[in-house]
Amino acid sequence: MSRRGLVQGPDFSNFQRRYFTPSEVAQHNIPEDLWVSYLGSVYNLTPLAQKYKGDLLLKPIVEVAGQDISHWFDPKTRDIRKHIDPLTGTLRYRTPRGLFLHIPPQLPRSDWANDFGTPWWQGSKYEVGRLSSKTRNIRIINTLTSQEHSLEVGSLESVWEILHRYLPYNAHAASYTWKYEGKKLNMDYTLEENGIRDEEEEFDYLRMDGALYTPAILLYFNDDLTEL
Repeated sequence: MSRRGLVQGPDFSNFQRRYFTPSEVAQHNIPEDLWVSYLGSVYNLTPLAQKYKGDLLLKPIVEVAGQDISHWFDPKTRDIRKHIDPLTGTLRYRTPRGLFLHIPPQLPRSDWANDFGTPWWQGSKYEVGRLSSKTRNIRIINTLTSQEHSLEVGSLESVWEILHRYLPYNAHAASYTWKYEGKKLNMDYTLEENGIRDEEEEFDYLRMDGALYTPAILLYFNDDLTEL
């Protein structure tokens, strides 16, 4: 086991993603595939949407599918924000988009059931990973085939996690030695820890196009197919 608790070597049978980029979350934006992020985590609410399909209280959630909804929450309590209801003068959940699932009605109602257990936004039932607060772009060049691919990755992802992202382009990616500027990368380290600096802010300050200077990782095929 590596120091980050990740799967070591090319065995990804038990691999579980830790980070997702905002652009990845944005792809899950329909009721049949509904993700949101809030307070730094990513949640797959598809099972919730399927359970309450056709319920009007699901509508405000569907409207924000694929988006970050941290503004719905009080970061201190990690609960939905509250305010003084002008109608009742009591402290109520703040729902500018209208009431949604598991939010009690403004006034007592006999048809409102509260037997759902824990509200959907509490606990980790739907959590699938962390949201990458900072992302960066890299190029991966296969020196055997000369194929090049660009990837958006989380700044806190290890090279092993980046390798897993790259597998759809090269199923044998773990049979390559990964190098940057001639130096073999430590697969348990992040890009920054491997000396691959994120210079985006510097390029912005200098008014230079950072896309022209995207770091390139070179992959060298291991002829004997031994593990890295």
